[in-house]
Amino acid sequence: MSRNTLVDMLLVKDRILPNDLCVTVPVVIIGNGPSGICLSYLLSGYTPYLAPGATHPNPLLLRKLEERPDVSLLEQDLEYLSEGLEGRSSNPAAVLFDTLLLPDGDFGQDCASSLQWRQERERSVPHLVLGKGPPGGAWHAMEGSMRTISLANWMELPGLKLKDWVRDKRRNLRNDRATPAEIASYYQHFASETGLQSNFVSHTVVTSVRRALGSVDQEHGERPGTAWEVRGYQKSSEGLELPFAVSAENVVLATGTHDKPARLGVEGEDLPFICHSFWEFEAAIARGQVDQHSDPVLIVGAGLTAADGVLTAHHLNTPVCHAFRRAVTDPALIFNQLPKVLYPEYHKVHQMMQQQQQQEVDGGFTGSYPGYVSYPKHRVVAFKPDHKCVLEGAGGQLVLKISMALVLIGAHPNLSFLQDSGRYLGIDPQQPISCRGNPVDVHPFTYESVQEPGLFAMGPLVGDNFVRFLKGGALGIASTLSKRRSKEGGLSEDSSGQAGSCSSLDT
Repeated sequence: MSRNTLVDMLLVKDRILPNDLCVTVPVVIIGNGPSGICLSYLLSGYTPYLAPGATHPNPLLLRKLEERPDVSLLEQDLEYLSEGLEGRSSNPAAVLFDTLLLPDGDFGQDCASSLQWRQERERSVPHLVLGKGPPGGAWHAMEGSMRTISLANWMELPGLKLKDWVRDKRRNLRNDRATPAEIASYYQHFASETGLQSNFVSHTVVTSVRRALGSVDQEHGERPGTAWEVRGYQKSSEGLELPFAVSAENVVLATGTHDKPARLGVEGEDLPFICHSFWEFEAAIARGQVDQHSDPVLIVGAGLTAADGVLTAHHLNTPVCHAFRRAVTDPALIFNQLPKVLYPEYHKVHQMMQQQQQQEVDGGFTGSYPGYVSYPKHRVVAFKPDHKCVLEGAGGQLVLKISMALVLIGAHPNLSFLQDSGRYLGIDPQQPISCRGNPVDVHPFTYESVQEPGLFAMGPLVGDNFVRFLKGGALGIASTLSKRRSKEGGLSEDSSGQAGSCSSLDT
């Protein structure tokens, strides 16, 4: 198969991926949310440079960039540039890219970026972005009525201002924030507007990622190769599941963590009145299952989705019992990290959590926020079929009569396509991968797995839950691949160990 035929096959609309491992792609990105979109942008030749006449509130960083103003950020020493920088991400490359894209972003300022973007097609690295739905990933499945936690400009991707896009659509951003539906539409438009869509294959489900078999010797038998085999299926417009198999020199995990809601693991959690997602709660409201006359709704969790649940129930005058493991004053609580002025509704929930601690009187709720009571430093012991929940705190156990329970304690990524669901890639290989407790262990500036060369991870999988910081993973990965390509004089023509009749999609 000629290279041109291969490119045509992969880049036509509604294309079907091959199923014979005879296609070797330099990079396969699993996940088409903002992480995958941003990395695709950088791999498509969009290249960041220090903007002419740029300013920056950090004079030391500006001086470092001015030392090599004609060298792209991809080719520079990210570790050197990141020295001394501080931010809300534990990944230094993420802090670096964020402060260049959004100077003084932590203060809600909309300062001009210090970067200029140039499209240099000769830098393009052929790649595929695989996703279960359209570009935008999990944002298409999120609740349309909820606001995002981040300021609008924190949600945008390089090269297309979110505010400009919203203005063109004649929609107003509320409090400088946007709904998930607006964000999902923006991400899909971004992929189209920047010409990235030819790299995206939607409606794909990856079922297996493993090393291709390499050489064989008599003493050790078959040894793993350097390439990866990526297998799965595509859903056709007719509803058929068409299997595919492609070979990749590098694989990037950009799946996010919204696939599997976290569970408590307690007795009765599978009872029909227990929900694990916000949309199930909205559906119960629509059915009239809960209202102001219902027994209280129990909300478990102290994150922002749990806070949205509290606000929704409180707006409907539905009584709420709110249980969570941490103390209200715990600095790790997200509410203690949000500026009050920018997030007044979440500050209100935090006030409710502080002021309404177990003030139940005569079967009703009193205080400044009638209909709400919080149970800090409590855990759920069990749910009973008679709509009762057993909580346990420092003072012992108590039983609540509830109409339903909403368990919103986060979510886990679905990495079932990896060996042991990817546990061996985590900082603690004995535990499941989770964005907070056990992220994928990667090198801080390359985002390459410590355990698996050629396997990268970014976004929530490495602890970057905010869109503004996951862009740093794209920078680290694109920079790494660019430097390796320059060093090697181009990506290998056939690194998969496949037969000579197979083709390599390369530049």
